[in-house]
Amino acid sequence: MTDEVILDDSVSERESAGRRLRAAREASGMNLEQVAAETRISMRNLVAIEDGAFADLPGRTYAIGFSRSYARLLGLDPEAIVGDVRHELDQQAPEQPERPDSLEPGDPARVPSSRLAWAMAGVLVLALIGVFFAMRSMFSPAVELPSLVAQERAQQAAIAAARPAPVAPGAAAAAPGGPVVFTALEDGVWVKFYDANDQQLMQKLMTKGESYTVPADAVGPQLWTGRPDALAITIGGKAVPRLSEDDRTVRDVQIGAAALLARPAPAPAPVSAPATLPVPASVASSAAAPTT
Repeated sequence: MTDEVILDDSVSERESAGRRLRAAREASGMNLEQVAAETRISMRNLVAIEDGAFADLPGRTYAIGFSRSYARLLGLDPEAIVGDVRHELDQQAPEQPERPDSLEPGDPARVPSSRLAWAMAGVLVLALIGVFFAMRSMFSPAVELPSLVAQERAQQAAIAAARPAPVAPGAAAAAPGGPVVFTALEDGVWVKFYDANDQQLMQKLMTKGESYTVPADAVGPQLWTGRPDALAITIGGKAVPRLSEDDRTVRDVQIGAAALLARPAPAPAPVSAPATLPVPASVASSAAAPTT
Protein backbone atom coordinates (compact mmCIF):
# COMPACT_ATOMS: atom_id res chain seq x y z
CA MET A 1 0.00 0.00 0.00
CA THR A 2 1.45 3.26 -1.04
CA ASP A 3 1.46 5.99 1.53
CA GLU A 4 -0.02 9.18 0.21
CA VAL A 5 1.36 12.48 1.37
CA ILE A 6 -1.46 14.92 1.99
CA LEU A 7 -0.37 18.57 1.88
CA ASP A 8 -1.95 21.03 4.23
CA ASP A 9 -3.98 23.39 2.04
CA SER A 10 -3.62 26.19 4.55
CA VAL A 11 0.17 26.02 4.39
CA SER A 12 0.28 25.92 0.58
CA GLU A 13 -2.20 28.76 0.24
CA ARG A 14 -0.42 30.88 2.88
CA GLU A 15 2.93 30.30 1.22
CA SER A 16 1.39 30.89 -2.20
CA ALA A 17 -0.01 34.32 -1.16
CA GLY A 18 3.24 35.55 0.36
CA ARG A 19 5.38 34.12 -2.41
CA ARG A 20 3.18 35.59 -5.12
CA LEU A 21 3.61 39.08 -3.68
CA ARG A 22 7.35 38.61 -3.17
CA ALA A 23 7.85 37.15 -6.65
CA ALA A 24 5.90 39.99 -8.24
CA ARG A 25 7.95 42.55 -6.34
CA GLU A 26 11.26 40.97 -7.32
CA ALA A 27 10.12 40.69 -10.93
CA SER A 28 9.30 44.41 -11.00
CA GLY A 29 12.76 45.22 -9.67
CA MET A 30 11.44 46.99 -6.58
CA ASN A 31 12.82 46.58 -3.09
CA LEU A 32 10.92 46.81 0.18
CA GLU A 33 11.99 50.42 0.73
CA GLN A 34 10.41 51.49 -2.54
CA VAL A 35 7.21 49.57 -1.79
CA ALA A 36 7.00 51.17 1.66
CA ALA A 37 7.39 54.64 0.12
CA GLU A 38 4.67 54.01 -2.48
CA THR A 39 2.10 52.29 -0.24
CA ARG A 40 2.94 54.04 3.07
CA ILE A 41 3.14 50.60 4.71
CA SER A 42 5.98 50.09 7.16
CA MET A 43 8.83 47.71 6.37
CA ARG A 44 7.92 45.50 9.32
CA ASN A 45 4.37 44.99 8.03
CA LEU A 46 5.58 44.31 4.48
CA VAL A 47 7.94 41.60 5.71
CA ALA A 48 5.11 40.05 7.76
CA ILE A 49 2.83 40.00 4.69
CA GLU A 50 5.46 38.32 2.49
CA ASP A 51 6.17 35.75 5.23
CA GLY A 52 2.48 35.16 5.80
CA ALA A 53 2.79 36.17 9.47
CA PHE A 54 -0.48 38.05 9.49
CA ALA A 55 -0.81 37.58 13.24
CA ASP A 56 2.04 40.10 13.64
CA LEU A 57 -0.07 42.82 12.01
CA PRO A 58 -2.20 45.20 14.12
CA GLY A 59 -5.40 43.39 13.19
CA ARG A 60 -7.43 41.52 10.58
CA THR A 61 -8.61 44.65 8.81
CA TYR A 62 -5.04 45.94 8.50
CA ALA A 63 -3.83 42.62 7.09
CA ILE A 64 -6.54 42.64 4.42
CA GLY A 65 -6.15 46.35 3.60
CA PHE A 66 -2.35 46.28 3.40
CA SER A 67 -2.41 43.14 1.21
CA ARG A 68 -4.91 44.76 -1.17
CA SER A 69 -2.73 47.87 -1.54
CA TYR A 70 0.40 45.75 -2.01
CA ALA A 71 -1.25 43.66 -4.74
CA ARG A 72 -2.64 46.76 -6.52
CA LEU A 73 0.85 48.30 -6.61
CA LEU A 74 2.39 45.18 -8.14
CA GLY A 75 -0.38 44.78 -10.74
CA LEU A 76 -1.85 41.61 -9.20
CA ASP A 77 -5.53 40.87 -8.70
CA PRO A 78 -6.30 42.58 -5.36
CA GLU A 79 -9.41 40.49 -4.67
CA ALA A 80 -7.57 37.21 -5.28
CA ILE A 81 -4.80 38.20 -2.88
CA VAL A 82 -7.38 39.33 -0.31
CA GLY A 83 -9.19 35.99 -0.63
CA ASP A 84 -5.97 34.13 0.07
CA VAL A 85 -5.19 36.37 3.04
CA ARG A 86 -8.67 35.84 4.49
CA HIS A 87 -8.28 32.07 4.16
CA GLU A 88 -4.90 32.15 5.89
CA LEU A 89 -6.32 34.30 8.68
CA ASP A 90 -9.13 31.79 9.16
CA GLN A 91 -6.54 29.00 9.42
CA GLN A 92 -4.35 30.91 11.88
CA ALA A 93 -7.09 32.10 14.22
CA PRO A 94 -10.84 31.57 14.68
CA GLU A 95 -12.86 33.67 12.32
CA GLN A 96 -13.99 36.91 13.84
CA PRO A 97 -17.09 38.80 12.74
CA GLU A 98 -16.07 40.86 9.78
CA ARG A 99 -16.54 44.55 9.85
CA PRO A 100 -17.81 46.50 6.86
CA ASP A 101 -15.27 47.01 4.14
CA SER A 102 -15.49 50.74 4.70
CA LEU A 103 -13.53 50.25 7.93
CA GLU A 104 -10.63 48.54 6.20
CA PRO A 105 -7.64 50.83 5.65
CA GLY A 106 -7.23 49.29 2.20
CA ASP A 107 -5.97 52.40 0.51
CA PRO A 108 -3.35 54.28 2.52
CA ALA A 109 -4.34 57.38 0.56
CA ARG A 110 -7.39 57.51 2.82
CA VAL A 111 -5.10 58.12 5.79
CA PRO A 112 -5.02 61.85 6.64
CA SER A 113 -2.07 63.50 4.94
CA SER A 114 0.62 65.55 6.64
CA ARG A 115 -0.87 68.74 5.16
CA LEU A 116 -4.17 68.07 6.90
CA ALA A 117 -2.34 67.43 10.16
CA TRP A 118 -0.45 70.73 9.84
CA ALA A 119 -3.68 72.56 9.02
CA MET A 120 -5.35 71.14 12.12
CA ALA A 121 -2.35 72.17 14.21
CA GLY A 122 -2.56 75.70 12.81
CA VAL A 123 -6.25 75.93 13.68
CA LEU A 124 -5.45 74.78 17.21
CA VAL A 125 -2.72 77.42 17.56
CA LEU A 126 -5.08 80.18 16.37
CA ALA A 127 -7.70 79.03 18.86
CA LEU A 128 -5.17 79.16 21.69
CA ILE A 129 -4.11 82.68 20.65
CA GLY A 130 -7.74 83.80 20.67
CA VAL A 131 -8.26 82.36 24.14
CA PHE A 132 -5.10 84.10 25.35
CA PHE A 133 -6.23 87.54 24.16
CA ALA A 134 -9.74 86.97 25.52
CA MET A 135 -8.38 86.10 28.96
CA ARG A 136 -5.95 89.02 28.79
CA SER A 137 -8.77 91.49 28.12
CA MET A 138 -10.69 90.10 31.09
CA PHE A 139 -7.85 90.56 33.59
CA SER A 140 -6.26 93.76 32.23
CA PRO A 141 -7.77 97.23 32.74
CA ALA A 142 -9.73 98.55 29.78
CA VAL A 143 -8.38 102.09 30.09
CA GLU A 144 -5.19 103.61 31.40
CA LEU A 145 -5.16 105.32 34.76
CA PRO A 146 -5.12 109.12 34.59
CA SER A 147 -1.78 110.81 34.98
CA LEU A 148 -1.08 112.25 38.44
CA VAL A 149 0.69 115.22 36.83
CA ALA A 150 -2.39 115.99 34.74
CA GLN A 151 -4.61 115.77 37.81
CA GLU A 152 -2.35 118.17 39.72
CA ARG A 153 -2.32 120.63 36.86
CA ALA A 154 -6.11 120.45 36.61
CA GLN A 155 -6.44 121.20 40.32
CA GLN A 156 -4.06 124.14 40.04
CA ALA A 157 -5.97 125.48 37.05
CA ALA A 158 -9.29 125.16 38.90
CA ILE A 159 -7.87 127.02 41.92
CA ALA A 160 -6.48 129.75 39.68
CA ALA A 161 -9.80 130.09 37.87
CA ALA A 162 -11.67 130.38 41.19
CA ARG A 163 -9.54 133.29 42.36
CA PRO A 164 -10.99 136.73 41.57
CA ALA A 165 -9.12 138.58 38.91
CA PRO A 166 -7.36 141.73 40.16
CA VAL A 167 -8.90 144.93 38.92
CA ALA A 168 -6.39 147.40 37.50
CA PRO A 169 -6.69 151.03 38.67
CA GLY A 170 -8.91 153.06 36.38
CA ALA A 171 -10.46 149.97 34.76
CA ALA A 172 -14.16 149.89 33.96
CA ALA A 173 -16.40 148.57 36.68
CA ALA A 174 -17.97 145.91 34.45
CA ALA A 175 -15.41 143.59 32.81
CA PRO A 176 -16.36 142.20 29.38
CA GLY A 177 -17.70 138.66 29.30
CA GLY A 178 -18.61 136.16 26.65
CA PRO A 179 -16.82 133.71 24.35
CA VAL A 180 -13.07 133.93 23.88
CA VAL A 181 -12.19 134.06 20.17
CA PHE A 182 -8.73 133.86 18.58
CA THR A 183 -8.33 135.18 15.01
CA ALA A 184 -5.23 134.68 12.86
CA LEU A 185 -3.78 137.88 11.43
CA GLU A 186 -1.44 136.03 9.04
CA ASP A 187 -1.33 132.77 7.10
CA GLY A 188 0.31 129.64 8.51
CA VAL A 189 -0.07 130.40 12.22
CA TRP A 190 0.37 127.10 14.08
CA VAL A 191 -1.71 126.77 17.26
CA LYS A 192 -2.57 124.02 19.72
CA PHE A 193 -5.46 124.53 22.17
CA TYR A 194 -5.81 122.07 25.08
CA ASP A 195 -7.26 121.91 28.57
CA ALA A 196 -5.74 121.36 32.00
CA ASN A 197 -5.95 117.56 31.53
CA ASP A 198 -3.77 117.74 28.37
CA GLN A 199 -6.80 116.86 26.27
CA GLN A 200 -6.38 118.48 22.86
CA LEU A 201 -9.13 120.89 21.82
CA MET A 202 -7.77 121.93 18.41
CA GLN A 203 -4.43 121.87 16.59
CA LYS A 204 -3.79 123.16 13.08
CA LEU A 205 -2.21 125.83 10.86
CA MET A 206 -4.67 128.73 10.83
CA THR A 207 -5.09 130.84 7.73
CA LYS A 208 -5.43 134.59 7.74
CA GLY A 209 -8.84 135.63 9.06
CA GLU A 210 -9.64 132.16 10.46
CA SER A 211 -11.07 132.17 14.00
CA TYR A 212 -11.37 129.66 16.80
CA THR A 213 -13.76 129.98 19.75
CA VAL A 214 -12.58 128.43 23.02
CA PRO A 215 -15.27 126.04 24.35
CA ALA A 216 -17.11 127.55 27.30
CA ASP A 217 -17.01 124.25 29.21
CA ALA A 218 -13.24 123.70 28.77
CA VAL A 219 -11.45 123.29 32.12
CA GLY A 220 -8.38 125.53 32.30
CA PRO A 221 -7.95 126.09 28.52
CA GLN A 222 -4.38 126.78 27.43
CA LEU A 223 -2.49 127.69 24.26
CA TRP A 224 0.78 126.67 22.63
CA THR A 225 1.94 128.66 19.60
CA GLY A 226 5.01 130.16 18.02
CA ARG A 227 3.25 133.31 16.76
CA PRO A 228 1.39 134.95 19.65
CA ASP A 229 1.88 138.29 17.92
CA ALA A 230 -0.22 137.09 14.95
CA LEU A 231 -3.32 136.18 17.01
CA ALA A 232 -6.01 138.77 17.76
CA ILE A 233 -8.13 138.06 20.87
CA THR A 234 -11.67 139.12 21.68
CA ILE A 235 -13.84 138.40 24.72
CA GLY A 236 -17.52 138.81 24.09
CA GLY A 237 -16.69 140.73 20.91
CA LYS A 238 -14.37 143.18 22.66
CA ALA A 239 -10.69 143.20 21.77
CA VAL A 240 -8.12 142.49 24.45
CA PRO A 241 -4.31 142.76 24.21
CA ARG A 242 -2.47 140.05 22.34
CA LEU A 243 -0.42 137.51 24.27
CA SER A 244 2.81 138.99 22.97
CA GLU A 245 4.00 141.67 20.58
CA ASP A 246 7.04 139.61 19.59
CA ASP A 247 7.53 136.58 17.37
CA ARG A 248 8.33 133.95 20.02
CA THR A 249 7.06 130.62 21.32
CA VAL A 250 4.63 130.59 24.23
CA ARG A 251 3.31 127.47 25.92
CA ASP A 252 0.86 126.57 28.70
CA VAL A 253 -0.64 130.07 28.57
CA GLN A 254 -4.02 130.31 30.32
CA ILE A 255 -6.58 131.64 27.82
CA GLY A 256 -9.75 131.63 29.88
CA ALA A 257 -11.66 134.92 30.00
CA ALA A 258 -10.63 135.59 33.61
CA ALA A 259 -6.98 134.74 32.95
CA LEU A 260 -6.80 136.97 29.86
CA LEU A 261 -8.40 139.89 31.67
CA ALA A 262 -5.98 139.46 34.59
CA ARG A 263 -2.95 139.77 32.35
CA PRO A 264 -1.08 143.08 32.76
CA ALA A 265 -1.39 145.52 29.90
CA PRO A 266 1.66 145.51 27.61
CA ALA A 267 4.10 148.35 28.27
CA PRO A 268 3.97 151.13 25.66
CA ALA A 269 6.81 151.26 23.24
CA PRO A 270 9.50 153.79 24.30
CA VAL A 271 9.42 157.10 22.41
CA SER A 272 12.81 157.95 20.96
CA ALA A 273 14.10 161.54 21.28
CA PRO A 274 14.16 163.57 18.06
CA ALA A 275 17.50 163.60 16.37
CA THR A 276 19.54 166.87 16.56
CA LEU A 277 20.02 168.36 13.14
CA PRO A 278 23.54 169.66 12.30
CA VAL A 279 23.92 173.46 12.24
CA PRO A 280 25.93 174.97 9.34
CA ALA A 281 29.16 176.66 10.36
CA SER A 282 28.17 180.00 8.74
CA VAL A 283 24.96 180.17 10.74
CA ALA A 284 26.78 179.30 13.95
CA SER A 285 29.47 181.99 13.40
CA SER A 286 26.88 184.62 12.60
CA ALA A 287 24.91 183.83 15.66
CA ALA A 288 28.02 184.04 17.79
CA ALA A 289 29.12 187.52 16.40
CA PRO A 290 28.18 190.53 18.66
CA THR A 291 25.68 193.08 17.42
CA THR A 292 27.02 196.68 17.03
